Amino acid sequence: MKKVFLDYNSTTPVSEEVLGTMLPFFTEKFGNPSSTHSFGQEALHAVNKARLQVATLIGAKVDEIIFTGSGTESNNLAITGLARLGKAEKNHIITSSVEHSSVFNQCKQLEEEGFDVTYLPVDSHGLISINDLKKSINDKTFLVSIILANNETGTIQNLKEIAEVATENFIPTHTDAVQAVGKIPVSVEELGVDMLSLSGHKIYGPKGVGALFMTRGLNLLPLLLGGGQERKKRSGTENVPGIVGLGKACELASNNIDINFEFFRSKRDRLEQGILSAIPFAKINGESTERTPNTTNISFSKMESETLLVKLDFSGIAVSSGSACGAASKSASRTLTAMGLPSNELYSSIRFSVGKDTTDEEIDYTVKIMSKICSK
Repeated sequence: MKKVFLDYNSTTPVSEEVLGTMLPFFTEKFGNPSSTHSFGQEALHAVNKARLQVATLIGAKVDEIIFTGSGTESNNLAITGLARLGKAEKNHIITSSVEHSSVFNQCKQLEEEGFDVTYLPVDSHGLISINDLKKSINDKTFLVSIILANNETGTIQNLKEIAEVATENFIPTHTDAVQAVGKIPVSVEELGVDMLSLSGHKIYGPKGVGALFMTRGLNLLPLLLGGGQERKKRSGTENVPGIVGLGKACELASNNIDINFEFFRSKRDRLEQGILSAIPFAKINGESTERTPNTTNISFSKMESETLLVKLDFSGIAVSSGSACGAASKSASRTLTAMGLPSNELYSSIRFSVGKDTTDEEIDYTVKIMSKICSK
Protein backbone atom coordinates (compact mmCIF):
# COMPACT_ATOMS: atom_id res chain seq x y z
CA MET A 1 0.00 0.00 0.00
CA LYS A 2 1.22 3.49 -0.85
CA LYS A 3 2.17 5.52 2.24
CA VAL A 4 1.58 9.28 2.07
CA PHE A 5 2.30 11.65 4.97
CA LEU A 6 0.40 14.94 4.75
CA ASP A 7 0.50 15.90 8.43
CA TYR A 8 3.75 17.85 8.62
CA ASN A 9 2.20 20.43 10.96
CA SER A 10 2.06 17.69 13.59
CA THR A 11 5.74 16.83 13.18
CA THR A 12 8.54 16.43 10.64
CA PRO A 13 11.24 13.78 10.23
CA VAL A 14 14.72 14.67 11.43
CA SER A 15 16.73 15.55 8.33
CA GLU A 16 19.88 13.53 7.60
CA GLU A 17 22.07 16.63 7.97
CA VAL A 18 20.56 17.40 11.36
CA LEU A 19 20.93 13.81 12.55
CA GLY A 20 24.54 13.68 11.40
CA THR A 21 25.30 16.82 13.38
CA MET A 22 23.64 15.42 16.51
CA LEU A 23 25.13 11.90 16.64
CA PRO A 24 28.61 12.76 18.01
CA PHE A 25 27.02 14.47 21.01
CA PHE A 26 25.43 11.20 22.14
CA THR A 27 28.79 9.42 22.26
CA GLU A 28 32.28 10.93 22.12
CA LYS A 29 31.20 14.55 22.72
CA PHE A 30 29.08 13.82 25.76
CA GLY A 31 30.27 16.54 28.15
CA ASN A 32 28.06 18.65 30.41
CA PRO A 33 28.11 22.30 29.21
CA SER A 34 28.34 23.50 32.81
CA SER A 35 31.62 21.63 33.40
CA THR A 36 34.85 23.64 33.22
CA HIS A 37 37.04 20.89 31.75
CA SER A 38 37.58 20.33 28.03
CA PHE A 39 34.68 17.89 27.63
CA GLY A 40 32.28 20.42 29.11
CA GLN A 41 33.70 23.32 27.15
CA GLU A 42 33.34 21.37 23.91
CA ALA A 43 29.64 20.89 24.68
CA LEU A 44 29.27 24.52 25.71
CA HIS A 45 30.78 25.65 22.41
CA ALA A 46 28.26 23.50 20.54
CA VAL A 47 25.36 24.97 22.54
CA ASN A 48 26.57 28.51 21.87
CA LYS A 49 26.91 27.77 18.15
CA ALA A 50 23.33 26.49 18.10
CA ARG A 51 22.19 29.61 19.93
CA LEU A 52 23.70 31.72 17.15
CA GLN A 53 22.01 29.56 14.49
CA VAL A 54 18.60 29.99 16.13
CA ALA A 55 19.13 33.71 16.61
CA THR A 56 20.15 34.14 12.97
CA LEU A 57 16.98 32.46 11.68
CA ILE A 58 14.70 34.91 13.50
CA GLY A 59 16.91 38.00 13.45
CA ALA A 60 17.62 38.03 17.18
CA LYS A 61 20.75 38.57 19.27
CA VAL A 62 22.55 35.51 20.59
CA ASP A 63 21.93 36.30 24.25
CA GLU A 64 18.17 36.62 23.61
CA ILE A 65 17.72 32.87 22.98
CA ILE A 66 16.68 30.53 25.81
CA PHE A 67 16.61 26.81 25.09
CA THR A 68 13.62 24.84 26.39
CA GLY A 69 12.16 21.35 26.07
CA SER A 70 9.43 22.20 23.54
CA GLY A 71 7.30 24.90 21.97
CA THR A 72 4.77 24.28 24.74
CA GLU A 73 7.36 24.94 27.42
CA SER A 74 8.48 28.09 25.62
CA ASN A 75 4.88 29.36 25.61
CA ASN A 76 4.45 28.49 29.27
CA LEU A 77 7.72 30.14 30.27
CA ALA A 78 6.85 33.33 28.40
CA ILE A 79 3.29 33.71 29.68
CA THR A 80 3.36 32.23 33.17
CA GLY A 81 6.88 33.49 33.85
CA LEU A 82 5.83 37.05 33.08
CA ALA A 83 2.46 36.70 34.80
CA ARG A 84 3.88 35.62 38.13
CA LEU A 85 6.59 38.23 38.02
CA GLY A 86 4.14 41.14 38.11
CA LYS A 87 0.98 39.60 39.61
CA ALA A 88 0.85 42.09 42.50
CA GLU A 89 0.58 45.08 40.16
CA LYS A 90 -0.94 43.86 36.88
CA ASN A 91 -3.13 40.84 36.18
CA HIS A 92 -4.67 41.26 32.71
CA ILE A 93 -3.64 39.21 29.65
CA ILE A 94 -4.91 39.67 26.10
CA THR A 95 -4.84 36.65 23.80
CA SER A 96 -7.04 35.26 21.03
CA SER A 97 -9.73 32.61 20.72
CA VAL A 98 -7.65 30.68 18.15
CA GLU A 99 -4.47 30.05 20.12
CA HIS A 100 -2.73 26.69 20.35
CA SER A 101 -3.78 24.75 23.45
CA SER A 102 -0.40 25.42 25.10
CA VAL A 103 -1.38 29.10 25.26
CA PHE A 104 -5.17 28.82 25.57
CA ASN A 105 -5.17 26.25 28.38
CA GLN A 106 -2.41 28.10 30.16
CA CYS A 107 -4.49 31.28 30.16
CA LYS A 108 -7.46 29.28 31.50
CA GLN A 109 -5.24 28.06 34.34
CA LEU A 110 -4.12 31.60 35.11
CA GLU A 111 -7.78 32.66 35.27
CA GLU A 112 -8.26 30.10 38.03
CA GLU A 113 -5.35 31.74 39.85
CA GLY A 114 -7.07 35.14 39.74
CA PHE A 115 -5.81 36.60 36.47
CA ASP A 116 -8.13 38.40 34.06
CA VAL A 117 -7.90 37.17 30.46
CA THR A 118 -9.44 38.67 27.33
CA TYR A 119 -9.88 36.20 24.45
CA LEU A 120 -10.19 38.31 21.32
CA PRO A 121 -12.69 36.97 18.75
CA VAL A 122 -11.74 36.43 15.11
CA ASP A 123 -13.54 37.00 11.82
CA SER A 124 -14.47 34.32 9.30
CA HIS A 125 -10.86 34.29 8.05
CA GLY A 126 -9.45 33.70 11.54
CA LEU A 127 -8.06 37.22 12.04
CA ILE A 128 -8.40 39.35 15.14
CA SER A 129 -9.52 42.98 14.93
CA ILE A 130 -6.98 45.67 15.80
CA ASN A 131 -9.85 47.81 17.11
CA ASP A 132 -10.88 44.97 19.45
CA LEU A 133 -7.31 44.81 20.67
CA LYS A 134 -7.18 48.53 21.36
CA LYS A 135 -10.49 48.42 23.25
CA SER A 136 -9.31 45.51 25.40
CA ILE A 137 -6.20 47.22 26.77
CA ASN A 138 -6.45 48.62 30.29
CA ASP A 139 -4.08 49.80 33.01
CA LYS A 140 -3.78 46.24 34.34
CA THR A 141 -2.69 44.68 31.01
CA PHE A 142 0.82 43.23 31.21
CA LEU A 143 0.95 41.01 28.12
CA VAL A 144 -0.49 40.56 24.64
CA SER A 145 0.03 37.01 23.34
CA ILE A 146 -1.19 36.31 19.80
CA ILE A 147 -0.25 33.32 17.63
CA LEU A 148 1.64 34.19 14.44
CA ALA A 149 0.43 31.34 12.20
CA ASN A 150 -2.52 29.18 13.21
CA ASN A 151 -1.69 25.50 13.52
CA GLU A 152 -4.98 24.35 11.96
CA THR A 153 -5.63 26.79 9.12
CA GLY A 154 -2.24 28.44 8.56
CA THR A 155 -3.82 31.89 8.92
CA ILE A 156 -1.14 34.53 9.57
CA GLN A 157 -2.00 37.34 11.98
CA ASN A 158 -0.81 40.91 11.45
CA LEU A 159 1.69 40.68 14.30
CA LYS A 160 3.56 43.83 13.31
CA GLU A 161 0.48 46.00 13.81
CA ILE A 162 -0.51 44.08 16.94
CA ALA A 163 2.94 44.64 18.44
CA GLU A 164 2.86 48.33 17.52
CA VAL A 165 -0.40 48.80 19.44
CA ALA A 166 1.01 46.96 22.45
CA THR A 167 4.27 48.89 22.38
CA GLU A 168 2.44 52.21 22.22
CA ASN A 169 0.82 51.18 25.50
CA PHE A 170 4.11 49.92 27.01
CA ILE A 171 2.91 46.30 26.98
CA PRO A 172 5.18 43.38 26.00
CA THR A 173 4.09 41.13 23.11
CA HIS A 174 4.56 37.37 22.86
CA THR A 175 3.85 35.21 19.83
CA ASP A 176 3.64 31.47 19.37
CA ALA A 177 5.55 31.14 16.09
CA VAL A 178 5.93 27.36 16.16
CA GLN A 179 4.02 26.88 12.88
CA ALA A 180 5.54 29.94 11.20
CA VAL A 181 9.29 29.62 11.74
CA GLY A 182 10.95 27.83 8.85
CA LYS A 183 7.92 28.21 6.56
CA ILE A 184 7.78 31.98 6.19
CA PRO A 185 10.44 34.64 6.85
CA VAL A 186 10.27 35.59 10.53
CA SER A 187 12.17 38.54 12.02
CA VAL A 188 11.57 39.53 15.63
CA GLU A 189 12.87 43.01 14.83
CA GLU A 190 10.45 43.51 11.94
CA LEU A 191 7.54 42.05 13.90
CA GLY A 192 8.41 44.13 16.94
CA VAL A 193 7.63 41.32 19.40
CA ASP A 194 9.32 40.94 22.78
CA MET A 195 9.03 37.14 23.04
CA LEU A 196 8.68 34.40 20.44
CA SER A 197 8.36 30.61 20.80
CA LEU A 198 9.60 27.97 18.36
CA SER A 199 10.05 24.19 18.28
CA GLY A 200 12.61 21.81 16.79
CA HIS A 201 10.41 19.02 15.50
CA LYS A 202 8.34 21.34 13.28
CA ILE A 203 11.39 22.29 11.18
CA TYR A 204 13.08 18.90 10.59
CA GLY A 205 14.86 18.97 13.92
CA PRO A 206 14.47 16.60 16.89
CA LYS A 207 11.54 16.35 19.28
CA GLY A 208 12.06 17.42 22.88
CA VAL A 209 13.73 20.77 22.22
CA GLY A 210 12.46 24.29 21.65
CA ALA A 211 13.53 27.87 22.17
CA LEU A 212 12.17 31.13 23.50
CA PHE A 213 13.33 34.48 22.17
CA MET A 214 13.19 37.07 24.96
CA THR A 215 14.30 40.60 24.19
CA ARG A 216 17.00 42.28 26.25
CA GLY A 217 15.66 44.17 29.24
CA LEU A 218 12.63 41.93 29.75
CA ASN A 219 12.48 39.69 32.81
CA LEU A 220 10.36 36.74 33.92
CA LEU A 221 10.28 34.13 36.66
CA PRO A 222 11.63 30.68 35.72
CA LEU A 223 9.37 27.63 35.80
CA LEU A 224 12.26 25.33 36.72
CA LEU A 225 14.70 26.04 39.57
CA GLY A 226 18.12 24.50 39.91
CA GLY A 227 21.58 25.27 38.61
CA GLY A 228 20.62 28.47 36.85
CA GLN A 229 21.29 27.42 33.26
CA GLU A 230 19.94 29.46 30.33
CA ARG A 231 20.41 32.89 31.91
CA LYS A 232 18.79 31.54 35.09
CA LYS A 233 15.52 31.21 33.18
CA ARG A 234 15.50 27.45 32.57
CA SER A 235 17.53 25.35 35.00
CA GLY A 236 18.57 21.80 34.16
CA THR A 237 21.43 20.28 32.21
CA GLU A 238 21.02 21.27 28.60
CA ASN A 239 19.88 18.67 26.06
CA VAL A 240 23.05 19.12 24.04
CA PRO A 241 22.25 16.72 21.14
CA GLY A 242 18.76 18.20 20.84
CA ILE A 243 20.04 21.77 20.96
CA VAL A 244 22.71 21.00 18.37
CA GLY A 245 20.01 19.47 16.16
CA LEU A 246 17.73 22.48 16.60
CA GLY A 247 20.58 24.80 15.68
CA LYS A 248 21.38 22.89 12.51
CA ALA A 249 17.68 22.73 11.56
CA CYS A 250 17.47 26.51 11.97
CA GLU A 251 20.55 27.00 9.83
CA LEU A 252 19.09 24.85 7.05
CA ALA A 253 15.74 26.61 7.29
CA SER A 254 17.44 29.99 7.07
CA ASN A 255 19.46 28.97 4.00
CA ASN A 256 16.44 27.53 2.17
CA ILE A 257 13.52 29.69 3.31
CA ASP A 258 12.66 31.07 -0.14
CA ILE A 259 13.05 27.73 -1.94
CA ASN A 260 10.99 25.92 0.68
CA PHE A 261 8.27 28.57 0.58
CA GLU A 262 7.72 28.18 -3.16
CA PHE A 263 7.93 24.40 -3.00
CA PHE A 264 5.39 24.16 -0.16
CA ARG A 265 3.01 26.57 -1.87
CA SER A 266 3.14 24.71 -5.18
CA LYS A 267 2.25 21.39 -3.52
CA ARG A 268 -0.50 22.90 -1.38
CA ASP A 269 -2.03 24.73 -4.35
CA ARG A 270 -1.95 21.54 -6.43
CA LEU A 271 -3.77 19.71 -3.64
CA GLU A 272 -6.39 22.43 -3.20
CA GLN A 273 -7.06 22.78 -6.91
CA GLY A 274 -7.35 19.03 -7.31
CA ILE A 275 -9.78 18.61 -4.43
CA LEU A 276 -11.95 21.57 -5.40
CA SER A 277 -12.18 20.29 -8.95
CA ALA A 278 -13.02 16.74 -7.94
CA ILE A 279 -15.33 17.40 -4.97
CA PRO A 280 -18.04 20.05 -5.51
CA PHE A 281 -18.93 20.39 -1.80
CA ALA A 282 -15.34 20.94 -0.61
CA LYS A 283 -14.55 24.37 0.88
CA ILE A 284 -11.22 25.85 1.97
CA ASN A 285 -11.31 27.51 5.39
CA GLY A 286 -9.50 30.84 5.59
CA GLU A 287 -8.64 30.77 1.89
CA SER A 288 -8.93 34.50 1.25
CA THR A 289 -6.32 35.62 3.78
CA GLU A 290 -2.56 35.21 4.05
CA ARG A 291 -1.64 31.67 5.11
CA THR A 292 1.49 29.60 5.63
CA PRO A 293 2.41 28.01 2.29
CA ASN A 294 2.19 24.37 3.39
CA THR A 295 -1.17 24.30 5.17
CA THR A 296 -4.77 23.97 4.04
CA ASN A 297 -7.90 23.26 6.06
CA ILE A 298 -10.78 21.92 3.98
CA SER A 299 -14.40 21.17 4.95
CA PHE A 300 -16.28 18.35 3.25
CA SER A 301 -19.79 19.23 4.42
CA LYS A 302 -21.41 15.91 3.46
CA MET A 303 -18.84 13.81 5.32
CA GLU A 304 -17.63 13.44 8.92
CA SER A 305 -13.97 14.17 9.50
CA GLU A 306 -13.46 11.08 11.66
CA THR A 307 -14.81 8.90 8.87
CA LEU A 308 -12.55 10.61 6.36
CA LEU A 309 -9.50 10.19 8.60
CA VAL A 310 -10.08 6.46 8.98
CA LYS A 311 -10.77 5.87 5.28
CA LEU A 312 -7.73 7.90 4.26
CA ASP A 313 -5.56 6.01 6.74
CA PHE A 314 -6.81 2.71 5.28
CA SER A 315 -5.50 4.00 1.94
CA GLY A 316 -2.14 4.89 3.47
CA ILE A 317 -2.73 8.64 3.71
CA ALA A 318 -1.95 10.39 7.01
CA VAL A 319 -3.78 13.68 7.69
CA SER A 320 -5.50 15.16 10.73
CA SER A 321 -8.69 16.92 11.74
CA GLY A 322 -6.79 19.62 13.63
CA SER A 323 -3.91 20.03 16.06
CA ALA A 324 -2.13 16.81 17.04
CA CYS A 325 -2.08 18.12 20.61
CA GLY A 326 -5.89 18.10 20.65
CA ALA A 327 -6.41 14.85 18.78
CA ALA A 328 -7.80 13.06 21.84
CA SER A 329 -10.65 15.57 22.11
CA LYS A 330 -13.88 14.74 20.29
CA SER A 331 -15.20 18.30 20.53
CA ALA A 332 -15.34 20.63 17.55
CA SER A 333 -12.24 22.61 16.64
CA ARG A 334 -12.02 25.73 18.80
CA THR A 335 -10.37 27.60 15.91
CA LEU A 336 -13.02 26.74 13.34
CA THR A 337 -15.80 27.40 15.88
CA ALA A 338 -14.35 30.87 16.52
CA MET A 339 -14.32 31.46 12.75
CA GLY A 340 -18.07 30.86 12.71
CA LEU A 341 -18.22 27.66 10.64
CA PRO A 342 -21.65 25.94 10.68
CA SER A 343 -21.86 22.56 12.39
CA ASN A 344 -21.88 20.55 9.16
CA GLU A 345 -18.52 22.10 8.26
CA LEU A 346 -17.09 22.03 11.79
CA TYR A 347 -17.26 18.27 11.99
CA SER A 348 -16.17 17.63 8.42
CA SER A 349 -12.89 19.55 8.29
CA ILE A 350 -9.51 18.05 7.48
CA ARG A 351 -6.09 19.66 7.82
CA PHE A 352 -3.57 18.79 5.12
CA SER A 353 0.02 19.98 5.58
CA VAL A 354 2.74 19.28 3.03
CA GLY A 355 6.47 18.98 3.60
CA LYS A 356 9.84 18.93 1.86
CA ASP A 357 9.38 15.30 0.82
CA THR A 358 5.88 15.71 -0.63
CA THR A 359 5.64 14.75 -4.31
CA ASP A 360 3.15 15.53 -7.07
CA GLU A 361 2.41 11.82 -7.25
CA GLU A 362 1.41 11.80 -3.59
CA ILE A 363 -0.80 14.85 -4.08
CA ASP A 364 -2.55 13.32 -7.10
CA TYR A 365 -3.02 10.00 -5.29
CA THR A 366 -4.59 11.84 -2.33
CA VAL A 367 -6.98 13.72 -4.62
CA LYS A 368 -7.94 10.45 -6.31
CA ILE A 369 -8.65 8.69 -3.00
CA MET A 370 -10.54 11.69 -1.61
CA SER A 371 -12.72 11.77 -4.72
CA LYS A 372 -13.48 8.06 -4.38
CA ILE A 373 -14.40 8.37 -0.70
CA CYS A 374 -16.64 11.38 -1.19
CA SER A 375 -18.37 9.94 -4.25
CA LYS A 376 -19.59 7.01 -2.16
